[in-house]
Amino acid sequence: MREIVLDTETTGFDPLSGHRLVEIGCVELFNHLPTGEVFHRYLNPERDMPEEAFKVHGLSAEFLSDKPLFAEVVSDFMAFIADSVLVIHNAEFDMRFINAELARLGFQTLPMSRSIDTVAMARKRFPGAQANLDALCRRFDIDNTHRTHHGALLDAELLAEVYLQLIGGRQPGLELGVSKASGPAEGERRIERVARPARSFAPTEDEAQAHATFLGKLKNPIWLRD
Repeated sequence: MREIVLDTETTGFDPLSGHRLVEIGCVELFNHLPTGEVFHRYLNPERDMPEEAFKVHGLSAEFLSDKPLFAEVVSDFMAFIADSVLVIHNAEFDMRFINAELARLGFQTLPMSRSIDTVAMARKRFPGAQANLDALCRRFDIDNTHRTHHGALLDAELLAEVYLQLIGGRQPGLELGVSKASGPAEGERRIERVARPARSFAPTEDEAQAHATFLGKLKNPIWLRD
C-alpha cells in the first residue's frame, strides 16, 4: 500500500486572499514505512513574504526569488503523488492551497476524500490533548530538536514517524511502541490511584463453626455417599 506524507509552507492562511505555496515536501510510504523516496521543492510565490509567515518558516522573498514557479513543478508533483492516499497534518489547510494552485493552472483539483488528517486522528485518540506536531513528537519520543523552523520536508519526515505511531506502531492494530509510559502527555491530567491492601478471605473461627453446624443438619449429603 503506497501513501504520501505531505506538508507545505505558504505565505499566509488563505489562498483566496492571494497567499501562495512556497514549499512542498513529500515522503513516500509503502506498507506504512518510508521508502527513502521524497519530493521536495521550494517555490517562487510571485509576491512578497509577510513577516508573520517568515517567522514561521524562515523563507524570505529574496531566497525564493530564483526558485521555480508552481507551474514548472506541477507535472513532477502530480507524477510523484500519483493516485496515492495523502497523509497530512491539518489536511484541509494544505489541500486548500494545493487545489488553489492546481485550479489556477487549469488542473483537476484533489478531493478531500483521498487525504488522511493526522490532526483528526490524534484528537480522536487523545481527546483534550494538544495535537500539533511538536506535541505529538514529544508524546511518541520522536527527536525533533533540529526543528527550529517549520520546513515542509522535515515536517513530512517527522509526520511519517508520528503517523506510524498513531496507527499503532510497526504492527498496526497491536498497539506496540505507543506513547511514553512514564507519564501523561502535555495537556492531559495525571490520575493518581491509591493502592489498596489485599483483602483476606479466610473465615473466622465463628464462621467456620457456623458452617460446620449447618452441614451437620443436612441429611445424607452427597459428599458422604459411597
